[in-house]
Amino acid sequence: MWNNFFIAAAGASAALAGLAIVAISVNLTRILEFPHLPARSAATVARLILILVCSMAALIPQSVSALGAEIFVFALATWGLELRSNRSAIRAHAQIGRPRFESLLESVLGEVQILPFLIAAILLMANRNSGYYCIAAGVLAIFIFSIVNVWVLLVEILR
Repeated sequence: MWNNFFIAAAGASAALAGLAIVAISVNLTRILEFPHLPARSAATVARLILILVCSMAALIPQSVSALGAEIFVFALATWGLELRSNRSAIRAHAQIGRPRFESLLESVLGEVQILPFLIAAILLMANRNSGYYCIAAGVLAIFIFSIVNVWVLLVEILR
């Protein structure tokens, strides 16, 4: 039932991750001028790769609980990168006079994108198929926020 969703999610996340990497490489000098953007860039790519590896894992014939354990590991690794990005965002508040609200909003939105994958992992490890719906919510959230981040890295950074 979920195969088509995971096939589409894997393809779309790979394409968007590629676009993010191109945006980063094209504007690398400008990105490095802002203390919070290198980590934000890495977190954006990591979240898209989270979708890719979770989708590919979901396409492998295996038990639901094994998939849940794999997604849990993938989500924890991505969460680690997200925490690093959050630290940079908060430090940027002091370094460049970035509004505190911006830094906190960026941090909260980053965490919210990974949370559905952690919830999904726990549900799937408990053999609850409802975890798939949490994955779908996480995929949609990451796609929406990643498109915004890619826009910032590709266009807004040049203003």
